[in-house]
Amino acid sequence: MKLLLATAVFVSIALGGGLIIGLTNIPDEWYGSLHKPPFTPPNWLFGPVWSILYVLIGIAGARIWIRGNWSPGISLWIAQMVLNFLWSPAFFGLRQPVIALAIIMSMLPVIVLFVIQQWRADRVASMLFLPYAAWVAFASVLNASIVWLN
Repeated sequence: MKLLLATAVFVSIALGGGLIIGLTNIPDEWYGSLHKPPFTPPNWLFGPVWSILYVLIGIAGARIWIRGNWSPGISLWIAQMVLNFLWSPAFFGLRQPVIALAIIMSMLPVIVLFVIQQWRADRVASMLFLPYAAWVAFASVLNASIVWLN
């Protein structure tokens, strides 16, 4: 029961926060006018991908919380969430791809550190972050390409 409640809270934080950030930072004409690399996914793909990732992130956070509340793992979880929630406002809200690139390039090592740090403590939580790490690595290349092309 404790894990179920923690999971509901953590998924709500990740998914709810992501939804709010996404709805308040929607790609507009400015984004449409940017030169993008040919591997840019269609806009409709980002919502479903992030929704799935936020559920996985929330489940991982709940597992870590249950194991040790304010552990180093939860500190990394919070750090990556803060950086995650800063990226869209920087990129879409402020229209600053360079600042967004700095944010995402800070976020990726935190995600990787979480995976490494949790590998022995909670392999499931660690593995739940692997798709997230892969997507953020891809998004980092995409962000860097947009900076380069514009």
